[in-house]
Amino acid sequence: MNTTTPDFPTQPPSIWGAWLRRNPIVLKELRGRMRGARAFVMLTIYVGLMSLFTVLLYMIYTASSTVTLSTTGSAIGQLIFGGVLAVELFLVCFIAPAFTAGAISGEREHQTYYLLRTTLLSAQRLVFGKLTSAMAYIVLLLFVAVPLQSLAFLMGGVTIAEVLLSVELLVVTAIGYGAVGIFFSTTTRRTLSASILTYVFALLITVVLPLAALVVLSLTSIWMFTASSQPVLEILIFLIFALLACTNPIATAILTEVVLQQHGTAFVFTQTFSNGLNIPLPSPWIVYTLVYGVGTLVLVLLSVRRVRQVDV
Repeated sequence: MNTTTPDFPTQPPSIWGAWLRRNPIVLKELRGRMRGARAFVMLTIYVGLMSLFTVLLYMIYTASSTVTLSTTGSAIGQLIFGGVLAVELFLVCFIAPAFTAGAISGEREHQTYYLLRTTLLSAQRLVFGKLTSAMAYIVLLLFVAVPLQSLAFLMGGVTIAEVLLSVELLVVTAIGYGAVGIFFSTTTRRTLSASILTYVFALLITVVLPLAALVVLSLTSIWMFTASSQPVLEILIFLIFALLACTNPIATAILTEVVLQQHGTAFVFTQTFSNGLNIPLPSPWIVYTLVYGVGTLVLVLLSVRRVRQVDV
């Protein structure tokens, strides 16, 4: 009698699974973060707060607006979508650094950093592993709020392109600000110092820079009116302010929505100036993605270089 068990074909691991197995930092961080009730409690609180905010928006609108039944759904859908996206963009600018500001400095404080460096892990794998594990949980937070945006989509007034662009902006913002936290975590030895520097940077980009741009725009409004007679100067001023706006996530979302509503495109639109000159320009979300993509790459490379210098 043949008592040998048959050999069942094993499914080869996916590319993502194989990459995780090659980087134990990701597995360690994800298992440590998802073990226990803390991660799920945070998810529940986050979804509950976003849901409460959505209900408040609906109640405020219905209490203060007297619109017809044919336009109520569309208007409420746009309000909920814009409100949820603005809150998510603002929160992710401060939540993402919270998960990465102590990634390296925390290992130093717990006196486990040099123990990690005695292993076969390279500086690249250490930095990318810390950043990937933190971003995986942040992306999970972002995607659990997608049904709220889908609710606005079902109510009308919001297209599928707007939903997809909002998810893209949220992911790019999370990765960018996460890279900022990793960078300051490698340049300081204390998590408190890294957190302070990271949050100061986040405040400068999300609050101080837009306010400064509005002040400068109001002070130079007369000069910009006179510059309309000079096409080159008018185009230069427009491009400078547009580029500054594309460094802020909320301003980028607003400008992208304006382009979608006025030009009906999510990629390239034509801007008409006072002298009748038409110039094709990319949509703000494209510029934002490029700026944050390059910035993230530079910060990650600087973080890897810093880790290597500490080893020497």
